Amino acid sequence: MANQGRRLLDRVLAGVPAGESPLTHTEDQPARPAQPVPWPSWAPPEVVSALVERGVTTPWRHQAEAASLAWSGSHVVVATGTASGKSLAYQMPVLSALTVDPKATALYLSPTKALGADQLRSVDSLGVPGVRAASFDGDTPMAERDWVRAHANWVFSNPDMLHRGVLPNHARWIRFLRRLSYVVVDECHAYRGVFGSHVALLLRRLRRVAQRYGADPVFVLASATVADPGASASALLGVPCAAVTEDGSPRAGRTVALWEPPLLAELEGENGAPVRRSAGAETARILAELVVEGARSLAFVRSRVGAELTALGARRLLSEVDPSLGARVAAYRGGYLPEERRALERALSSGELLGVATTNALELGVDIVGLDAVVVAGFPGTLASFWQQAGRAGRTEATDALVVFVARDDPLDTYLVHNPSAVLDKPVEATVLDPTNPYVLEPHLACAAAELPLTPESLAAFGGDAALAVVEDMVARRVLRRRPNGWYWTAHDRPHGEVDIRGSGGEQVVVVEADSGRMLGTVDHGSACWQVHSGAVYLHQGESYVVDELDLDSGIALVHAEKPEWTTTARDTKDIAVVRVLEQRSFDGVTVCLGEVEVTSQVVGYLRKLPSGQVIDSVPLALPAQTLVTRAVWYTVSADLLVKALSDTGSPSTHPPDTHSPNTGSPGPNSLGTHSPGTHSPDAESGFEPGSDSPDTGPFGSGSAAESGPDSVPEPVPVPVPNRGLSGGGLSGGGLPDSGLSGSAPGGAGLAPARIPGALHAAEHAAIGLLPLFATCDRWDIGGVSTALHEDTGEATVFVHDGHPGGAGFADRGFDAVVPWLVATREAIAACACPAGCPSCVQSPKCGNGNDPLDKAGGVAVLDVVLGVVGEEFHDVRHGHVDHDRSAATKP
Repeated sequence: MANQGRRLLDRVLAGVPAGESPLTHTEDQPARPAQPVPWPSWAPPEVVSALVERGVTTPWRHQAEAASLAWSGSHVVVATGTASGKSLAYQMPVLSALTVDPKATALYLSPTKALGADQLRSVDSLGVPGVRAASFDGDTPMAERDWVRAHANWVFSNPDMLHRGVLPNHARWIRFLRRLSYVVVDECHAYRGVFGSHVALLLRRLRRVAQRYGADPVFVLASATVADPGASASALLGVPCAAVTEDGSPRAGRTVALWEPPLLAELEGENGAPVRRSAGAETARILAELVVEGARSLAFVRSRVGAELTALGARRLLSEVDPSLGARVAAYRGGYLPEERRALERALSSGELLGVATTNALELGVDIVGLDAVVVAGFPGTLASFWQQAGRAGRTEATDALVVFVARDDPLDTYLVHNPSAVLDKPVEATVLDPTNPYVLEPHLACAAAELPLTPESLAAFGGDAALAVVEDMVARRVLRRRPNGWYWTAHDRPHGEVDIRGSGGEQVVVVEADSGRMLGTVDHGSACWQVHSGAVYLHQGESYVVDELDLDSGIALVHAEKPEWTTTARDTKDIAVVRVLEQRSFDGVTVCLGEVEVTSQVVGYLRKLPSGQVIDSVPLALPAQTLVTRAVWYTVSADLLVKALSDTGSPSTHPPDTHSPNTGSPGPNSLGTHSPGTHSPDAESGFEPGSDSPDTGPFGSGSAAESGPDSVPEPVPVPVPNRGLSGGGLSGGGLPDSGLSGSAPGGAGLAPARIPGALHAAEHAAIGLLPLFATCDRWDIGGVSTALHEDTGEATVFVHDGHPGGAGFADRGFDAVVPWLVATREAIAACACPAGCPSCVQSPKCGNGNDPLDKAGGVAVLDVVLGVVGEEFHDVRHGHVDHDRSAATKP
C-alpha cells in the first residue's frame, strides 16, 4: 500500500493533544528496486531447486557475489542492510559444500540464540538432502549434545558455547573439526568493544585448533552496514577479508519521523529542571495507536524494565479501547526462560502478537517479516544499531512503512532530533575492538595453551610482541610453564570457565521466588548490586516482585511477589586514580591525556520513589565495592583560566552549591560528579550468554544501552564518599581548599571559584552524552568523573573512561577526536532552550550525586576555554603537522 508510512504517522499524530508538536523532522525514503542475477554455475542443482521451491527465484547481486567469493576460498564479509537476504550469501556456499562432499562440516555462530534458532529453522525448511543441521547452545539438552558431535554436519552455535563447550573439548570434536569447511559469523557488527575483542581472539583459537586437525575453513561474515567493513572483519578474524557492500535487494519506502516528547508544565525535575514526557510513556502511546490501526509493530526500548513498562502501558491504553487488543501486545527481553522466549517468537512470527516492546534482543533476533512500523525509544548507541532496528520495518517492496525515533531526555537524543543529518545522512560507525588488550589477551592465551601448547609461531596470530610480553608475564607468575617446544598450561583445571567473554562480571545471578522456589530469570553478576539488591523492585512479564535477599556468593536473589506503589533507583559512589599516562598533549593552561586509570564503584543505597517522582526515602546498603582498571581520556584546566572564564560569564545558571560541614557525611569539598556506566539501571541487552539471550549491563558499562524505565530521572541523595569523595557537590566555605582558587576572582566578587564544581560537572555530563557520535559506544559503555582538584593531576580535571577492564577503545577515540567531540558537546549545551540545565543538555540519569551542582553557562565557559586553547593545534598534532614531545610512550 503506497504511503502507508504517512498514513500510520497521521494516525499516531491524531492522538497528540492540541498545541503539542512532537515532530522535529520527517523524511520519506524512496523504495529501492531489486537487482537479480543468475544462479552461480557452481551451485549444485539440489541446492538451487530447494531455494527456488522456497520462493527464491533468483539471487540478488550481492548474494551471488559474496557466495562466489566464499566458494572460491576467500574470506568474505557481506555488509548490507537489514532484510537484504544476507543469509542466502552463506547458505549457498555452505549447502553446496555439504552436498558435494558428504564428509564436509560447517559452523554457524551468532551473537544471540534467537537468531541461531531462526537460521536453523530456515535451513531445515529447505530440506537439502544430506544436510544434518543441529543446534549446540545453552538450550540444547545434554542428551542431544553427543548426537550433535557425532552426526551433525552443520552446527548452529554462539561464541559462548564455542568457548566453553567446543574448544576445551576439541578432542571430542575431531570428526567435526577435521573437515571444517566454512565458519559463518552472523551479525558480526555486534562484536565490538571488549566483547568483540574476546570474540576476535576466540576465532583465532578456533582457526588454530582447526589447523591442528588439518582444516583451514573459509570464514563468511554477515554484517549490518558499517564503515569500512573489510577492515573491521579483517581485525575480527586476524586475516584479510574481502567486502561486499553494494546492496542489490529491494527495499520498501519508509517514512522516518524524529519525535521529541513535549515538556510537562506541571512537573519539575531535579533542582527545578523542566521535565519532558518520558520516551517510554510516549512510546507506549504510539505503540497502542499502531495496534489499534492493525499495524504489526516493534518498539525498541533501552532496558528490560523499560520494555516491560512500555508493554504494560500500551496494554492499559488498549484496554480502554478494546479489551481484546491488550492480549496482542507483549514484552520481549533477555532474562526470560528459553520456553518463554520461543513462545513469544512464535506468536510474533505468526501475527498473533501485533505489538511487541523489546530490548535489542530482537535487533539481531528472529527474522521477522511484514512489519509495518518500528518505534525506536532512545538512540540505541550507534547508527549501525539504529538502522538495524529501523530496518525491521518495510520488509516487503510493495508496502511503505513507518519508523519513529522518540528522543529520550538526554543530550545526545536531543542533539540528534534537532540535527536530522546526524541521523539520516551521516555514515555509520566503524567497529572498535582491540585484541591486544592485555586484560582480554591473557585469559585467551591461557585457554589457547590449555587447548594446545603455545609456540612462538602461534603467537603471531594473537598479536606478536604484545602476546609474547603477556606470555612472559604469565610464565613469571607460573601461570604458564616454558618447555623447549612451547608454553604449557600448568593447572589441572581448564581456565575456560573463569573467562567471561561477555564482560558481564561473572556467572549469572538467578532470581528465585522464595515461596515457591520457581526460577524467574537471571541477572549478570556484575549488575546484580544495581538491579537486584535487597529492597529492589524486579519486573518479569508484567509482574512485579521485591527482592528479599541478594547472596552474591551463592549467585541467588530471593524475591516475593508484591505490587508496591514505588520504584527503586540505586545510588553509588565512585573514585578514580591515574595509573599511567599513555599520551599527553600540553598547551597553554590545558592538558589533554589518554591513559590507564583505576575506578572504584560501590552501591551505597537506593531511593524509593512514587510515580510522580517524589522520593519516599533513601535506604542505605552495605554492598562490596568493585574495582576496574581501564583507559580514560581526560583534560585539565589551570586555575587562572577557569577563574577568568567563569568570572566573564556572569551569574551561574543554577543555584550555587550548598555549603556543608565536613563532618555531616555530605560530599567532600573538591568533588563534583561521578557518572558510572550502567550504574542506575544496568539492564542492557548487549550480550547473550549460553543460558540467556541478554544479560544486564555491569556496574562499569559492559552493556550497550539502558534506561531505568519511562520515568527514570533519579532524585538527589547525599551519600558518604570514601577516599576522594567524588560523588559530592558541596563546598566547604567560600573557596576550594588547597586548590589555589580561593578568594575573589577578577570581576567575579568571589563567585567564580564557587562555580567551578558545577561548571566542570556540566561539561562532564554533556561530554559523556556526545562521545557516542565519535566512538562506537553508548553512554552506558562509558563513565566519567569531574573534580575541581584531582589528587593525581593537581588541577581541575574532567575524566571520561571506558566501562570495561583494560578499555574498549572508546577513550582512545575520544582522545583522537577531542576537538570535534568537545565542539559538539558545547553546541549541545548552548543550543538547549532550558534556562538552567535539564536532562536534554547537562543533567544525567546516572549522576552519582543527584545532578548537583550543575552550572550550564559555566559548562559552556569551560568548553570555550579548552577549545580556545586546544583548537586547531591539537588537530594538527594528531595529523602530524606539529611536533611536540610526548610525555609517555605512544598508545598501542
